[in-house]
Amino acid sequence: MGLVVKKFGGTSVGTTDRIQAVAEKVKASREAGEDVVVVVSAMSGETNRLVELAESIHSNPPAREVDVLLSTGEQVTIALLTMALEQIGCPARCYTGAQVRILTDSSFSRARILDIDAEPLQEDLQRGRVVVVAGFQGVDEEGALTTLGRGGSDTTAVALAAALEASECQIYTDVDGVYTTDPRVVPEARRLDRITVDEMLELSSLGSKVLQIRAVEFAGKYRVPLRVLSSFEEGPGTLITYEEEGMEEPLISGIAFNRDEAKISVIGVPDTPGIAAKILGAVAEANIEVDMIIQNISQQGLTDFTFTVHKRDYQATLDLVRDNAEQLGAREVYGDDKIVKLSLVGVGMRSHAGVANTMFRALSNEGINIQMISTSEIKISVVVEEKYLELGVRALHKAFELDVQPVAELEGLSDE
Repeated sequence: MGLVVKKFGGTSVGTTDRIQAVAEKVKASREAGEDVVVVVSAMSGETNRLVELAESIHSNPPAREVDVLLSTGEQVTIALLTMALEQIGCPARCYTGAQVRILTDSSFSRARILDIDAEPLQEDLQRGRVVVVAGFQGVDEEGALTTLGRGGSDTTAVALAAALEASECQIYTDVDGVYTTDPRVVPEARRLDRITVDEMLELSSLGSKVLQIRAVEFAGKYRVPLRVLSSFEEGPGTLITYEEEGMEEPLISGIAFNRDEAKISVIGVPDTPGIAAKILGAVAEANIEVDMIIQNISQQGLTDFTFTVHKRDYQATLDLVRDNAEQLGAREVYGDDKIVKLSLVGVGMRSHAGVANTMFRALSNEGINIQMISTSEIKISVVVEEKYLELGVRALHKAFELDVQPVAELEGLSDE
């Protein structure tokens, strides 16, 4: 069966009962002939508790010491899970990120993995042990403990799978796979059997919270097959893999949405070379990320310029651009934080025309006005009023028949 890396998040290990359930699941994999490396997060709520402790002591705690504190959350989980495995007769050994020597840079709280020394883990695996590794953490060249940022345990799991040349990296969560859209918005949403890395990258960047985007990037770079599974119910989950040539891809794989968007419009600026750089230069210097951008056709030497930012940066960006309005020669600056972004994602768009037209018609039929449009090879995003989020997602899901099981999948089911 080969080697698999299994990652369990905070909800999956949130209580000792759940940790024992994880141990049983891991033991079953071992008995099926698999070598297993397990990556775990801190127990649910533990990281927040540690952050609150730090903030109760220091108004702006040093990042290096915060990482030392936060890394203890996963240390508790690996010890308890290893004990649970040993209790049921499954030999195991646990490692912190530093003990494995998951080498990272020194960007505390958002470190990036540079290298992994997999040799000690391989020795344990050869001796028949399950290896349990703390996710979310590593160590820099100076020996300082580092953390990878929220959701970093996914990245740890994929990086270990790459280093150990695992056959699959399995991410266990509180959902049973990747869906065509959020089932809380569209009850008819369907679990996907498979999706490409490119599509998952787009969905993650556009608001899907199933996987951390850095983990998906890592999987794509090192060609690690990822599978999203439920910790609480059996099922095949969703396989996230690199695109296989010759396979018939669905036109649209999923619909993502992002509530955390706000837009800034700069009206009546001189349409001269460098005006976009002047507007966005000050925004970039303030370390504010810009998402979508549109610039209107020039009329009488003037143009309008609109861009979106994260909602948390809305007021700061609006104030910054207004402060620079006179220098920019702008007639007016205004903003809107009551917007959302809806996005279609699918590698099938590459070879099919008319996707945009179907999208626009579906929204128009519901009386939803499109304010901004952005496209890429496998994605179309639009900005609409916040109040139309659920209506828009449902309309698009129906227009592209995403609630209908593809013929190939139905044939596969009938053969069973």
